[in-house]
Amino acid sequence: MQVLLAVSGGIAAYKAPEVVRALQRRGHTVRCLVTEHAARLVAPDALAAISGHRVATTMWPGDGTMPHIELARWAEHLLIAPATAHCLASCALGLADDLLSTLFLALEPGVRVHFAPAMNSQMWFKPVVQAHVATLTTGGAAMILPVSGDLACGESGVGAMAGPEILAAAIA
Repeated sequence: MQVLLAVSGGIAAYKAPEVVRALQRRGHTVRCLVTEHAARLVAPDALAAISGHRVATTMWPGDGTMPHIELARWAEHLLIAPATAHCLASCALGLADDLLSTLFLALEPGVRVHFAPAMNSQMWFKPVVQAHVATLTTGGAAMILPVSGDLACGESGVGAMAGPEILAAAIA
C-alpha cells in the first residue's frame, strides 16, 4: 500500500523515522510530508533517506510542482502522526492554511485516513479538541488514540502518541 506519513509539529515528531521503518516492515511504500513546525523537530533529510523519497515541506517548492495535489493523488492511505491540536482543528474545519491541511482537503475519495493525536492531557480532553475529533471521525477518519505515558512537558497522562508498531498495525 502507498502510505503518506504526514508529520505535524508536536514533539512526538521525533518518532517519525521509526514510524516509516515500521510501515516499511509491513511492506508499505512510504512517502512523507513534514509541516514547517515539524521540520524543527525531525529532519526532512532523515525521513528522505529512510523512506527513499523526497519529503514535501512546502506548498510551493519553486519547481512548478504542487505537492498537495501530487501526494493527494498518490496516497492510498494518509497517516497523520503526530496530529497536534492545531492539525486536528485545521482538518476538521477545512482551513487549508498549510501543506498538510490543504492536502487533506485534496485527497481522493476512498483514501483511508488515520490521525494519531499527541498532546498534553489537558489539551486532549478539552471539549473543543474532542469536538474536532468527532467531526473527523464522523467524516470517515480513524483515530489511533493517544496513550497514557510521559509527556514532553514533564507530566504523565493520556496524550502520548501511540508507538510506531501500533501505528503501523492500525494501517493494515
